[in-house]
Amino acid sequence: QVDIVESGGGVVQPGGSLRLSCAASGMSFVDYASGWFRQAPGKAREEIACITPRDNGAHYSDSVKGRFTISIDNDRRTMDLDMREVQREDTGVYYCATDLLTTCGLATPPRYYGQGAQVTVSE
Repeated sequence: QVDIVESGGGVVQPGGSLRLSCAASGMSFVDYASGWFRQAPGKAREEIACITPRDNGAHYSDSVKGRFTISIDNDRRTMDLDMREVQREDTGVYYCATDLLTTCGLATPPRYYGQGAQVTVSE
């Protein structure tokens, strides 16, 4: 059984920064690829970042490339998403997910994901 919990959501001003963290039980981020997808109101689910543990290879959607960074914190045993220069279009619920595979490209829907963290970009 894999349980995933996201944390760190909140309200941030345009141009600001925010960090989301993901903790998981029943699996290790150093063994399987994992990533983040988001769901914005009225929009389709969007996979925005994924990381493969064996080579720390990171993949990003065009909408967040250059602004967001996905990483694995081995000490805290979390998978994090650092969000910089956020835009109103980044508003949505962010989900941490894994399919327990070693390559990126989350299934739709992913095999395991958490309850999500709300991110609101607003003045």
